[in-house]
Amino acid sequence: MKMPQSVDQLDFTPENPVFPSPFDWRDQVIYFLLVDRFDNNADDIPLYDPESAIHGRDPAQGHVFQGGNLKGITRRLDYIKGLGASAVWISPVFKNRQEKDGSYHGYGIQNFLEIDPRFGTREDLQELVRQAHARKMYVILDIILNHTGDNWAYPGDYPYYYWKDAPGPFDFGFWREVDPIPGLQEDDGVWPEELQNRDCYKRRGQIRNWSDPQEAINGDFLSLKELDIPRPDVLDTLIRTYKYWIAEADIDGFRIDTVKHMEDTATALFCNAIREYTRRIGKHNFFIFGEVVGDDAVIQRYIGRNTRFPGTDERFPSLDACLDFPLYFILEEVIKGFTDPSLLRERYERFKTIYTDHGGASEYFVTFVDNHDQ
Repeated sequence: MKMPQSVDQLDFTPENPVFPSPFDWRDQVIYFLLVDRFDNNADDIPLYDPESAIHGRDPAQGHVFQGGNLKGITRRLDYIKGLGASAVWISPVFKNRQEKDGSYHGYGIQNFLEIDPRFGTREDLQELVRQAHARKMYVILDIILNHTGDNWAYPGDYPYYYWKDAPGPFDFGFWREVDPIPGLQEDDGVWPEELQNRDCYKRRGQIRNWSDPQEAINGDFLSLKELDIPRPDVLDTLIRTYKYWIAEADIDGFRIDTVKHMEDTATALFCNAIREYTRRIGKHNFFIFGEVVGDDAVIQRYIGRNTRFPGTDERFPSLDACLDFPLYFILEEVIKGFTDPSLLRERYERFKTIYTDHGGASEYFVTFVDNHDQ
C-alpha cells in the first residue's frame, strides 16, 4: 500500500461505523501517557526497585527514545481501565525526524500522514482504538497545529531569533535531508507536500520573550518551525490531515498542543471544521481540548463563544475545554495543607465571574492531577 503524500490523496470516509461519543465528557476519567515511556510490548525491563534506582543511572537516557510503542499501550488497556480510567489520551504518534533521537515526545512532526515507525504502524493505532472501544473506552490523540518539527533551517543553519522590528520574514535556508539523493525523500523535509511551500511558515525566528503575546504567537517554539495557520491553505491542509486520522482510526477526541501560541480565530475555524465533520460521520460529541498555559484572560479567548472574527461582532465556539492549569497550581497545595484554602474558593469564584456567560463553567475545563507539562 502506497502511503499518501498529499492531502488530495486522502479519503475521509470511515471504513466501518464509528464508535459513538459519550453523552457528556465530564463523566470520563482520562489517563494520559507518553507513548515512548509507557510500555514496549515486552517483558525485558525489571520492575522498579527503589533501593537500586540511583545506581547505574544514565541521565542522558531521559532525552532519547526508550522503546514504548502502540502495541504496548494495547496490551495494558485492562490495567488502565482497572485504575478507573475510561479514556486514554496519548502523546503524538506521527512521524518525527528519523535521524534525531531526542524527539521521543513526538511533538516535532516531519510527516503528518504517517505513524512514527518507532511507535508502530497505522494498523497498530487502529488495533489500539478497536481494543479500547471493545472495552467501552475512548482514545484521544494529542495533535499539533502550531508548528512542525525542525524540518528546515534558516540560512547558514544559524539560530535565528525573533526581532519585532524585522521588515518581514527571514529568508528560508534549506530543507533538512538525511541522504544525498536529489529531491525530498520520505525522511526529508516535511509531509504532506502542501507544507513544502516555504510561505507556509512565519519564519520569524525563535521566541526569546515568552511573555510578549505577539512574539509568543509569531515566533518559533525553540527549534520547531512555526506554521502560519491563519493562511487558508495551511489551515485547510491541517484540517484535512486530522479529519483523515479520525476516519482512518476512529479517534474520539483531540488534545491540541501549544494553543497559547496560536491565533484564536484560526483555532476556532479548525475546531468548527472538525466538529462539522465528526457530526456528519456519527461522532456527535467529539471532544477537543487544548493546552493553554496562562491566566484566565488568555484562556477565555479560546473557549466558549469567545473567539471574535476580525472586523465583526460575531463570536464563534472554539475549544470545548482547556486544561485547567490555574487550578492545578492551587489544588495540590491546598490538599497538602501548604497554602490557604481561600485560594481554592477564589478560583471557583472566578469561574462564576468570567466563564458562566456561556453556560456552566465546568464545561470548559479539564481538571488534572499531573501531565508531562508539569
